[in-house]
Amino acid sequence: MAAKRPPALDRIDVKILAALQRDGRSTIQKLAQTVGLSPRASLERVRRLEASGVIAGYQAVVELSRLARPVNVFAEIILEKQANRRRFENRLAAIEDVVECWEVSGTVDYMARFVCADLAAYEELTGELIDDPDLGVARIVSHVALRPVRRFSGYPESLLARKLV
Repeated sequence: MAAKRPPALDRIDVKILAALQRDGRSTIQKLAQTVGLSPRASLERVRRLEASGVIAGYQAVVELSRLARPVNVFAEIILEKQANRRRFENRLAAIEDVVECWEVSGTVDYMARFVCADLAAYEELTGELIDDPDLGVARIVSHVALRPVRRFSGYPESLLARKLV
């Protein structure tokens, strides 16, 4: 089955996407006022964007510091052999403490973000990854996060508007 092509976006679609990134719980009435459409037309556009996969879902932003004092660690991960890539990626995907991971170019293979209860838990996790010969992890360089300077709050509207009709 061929992949479904995303719909062509116009300026109103971009306004809808930008507004929902700022407030995913916005009512259709409020969204309609923001973008200058009727509530029904706004709802139809949101449903079209959801059905096409442009809007992949909604989630709550949890302020974890109000619940716990976890440690955030950004890890540069280097594999010995690229042949182990799939096995390594599957293992990382199964670790709950890995909240984000990117394959990257340059001198490292992956950048992963771990959020663990403490440094001991992080050390145990990375020790298991390095000690598993089936994964082929050559090295992990860890950077403990001190404080957030800017958190992800949505993509720039200029990137959302790249393919306007």
